[in-house]
Amino acid sequence: MPNLADDRRADIPPSVPSSSENLARQEAIKQIERRRRFKVSAAVSGLGMIILVAIWAMTEYHNAGGWPVNGFSQSSGIHDVWNFWIVYPVGAWVFLTAAFGWGVHRRRSISESEIKREMERQSGPSR
Repeated sequence: MPNLADDRRADIPPSVPSSSENLARQEAIKQIERRRRFKVSAAVSGLGMIILVAIWAMTEYHNAGGWPVNGFSQSSGIHDVWNFWIVYPVGAWVFLTAAFGWGVHRRRSISESEIKREMERQSGPSR
């Protein structure tokens, strides 16, 4: 079975990368996978939000007896007034998707200096 993470041609013998190159390659592959997962997650949840908004619009149209010509309110059942509860799940979805995207696109590799600093911090003051 071919290795999907390796896009080199099969007839070209692979050169043996150094351990740091191999580590960098693995990190790059992980980052590409994270970005792909984010795109799929955002698309699927966006489709879910569109369906939710459509259901909300149909039920509010039915409950209010028409379009919201008199605006929006917190109460249901008022003629020509729609309940605006939909802003809460949509706002939460936007916030969570933005946070997920920030984590995916702003993630950076851990440097050797950060590792050494943390090791020194954990070992405590030398006596």
